[in-house]
Amino acid sequence: MDVNEVWSPQACTLPTAQRPLRVAEFDALFAEAATGVERIGAGRTRVRLRAEPATAERAAGLAARETACCSFFTFTLTATGGDLTLDVAVPARHTDVLDAFTGRAAEAVAAAARPGGGGDE
Repeated sequence: MDVNEVWSPQACTLPTAQRPLRVAEFDALFAEAATGVERIGAGRTRVRLRAEPATAERAAGLAARETACCSFFTFTLTATGGDLTLDVAVPARHTDVLDAFTGRAAEAVAAAARPGGGGDE
């Protein structure tokens, strides 16, 4: 199944032509700023991000735009103690969407951690 089909259930109101662009925006955020990802519950994922103001602004803007078209997402951006995290929650009926989201974030973190992958951790 195409990732855009998984990430775009019928509840999504984003026009079909824009969906691959949104996935690409999340991929770029993960590749450039994610330092870790973990499932913290059946319907929740936490993405650790570089604790930089520009990253926080970018993640907040992307989360706001995503909830405008896919209202089943709940994003919580937390900056505390020098850490920046983006928690993502979905209802049980949308865990397949969260699985795809988590997998893409994990792939980006793993790629950055490989030698020559651009990661610094």
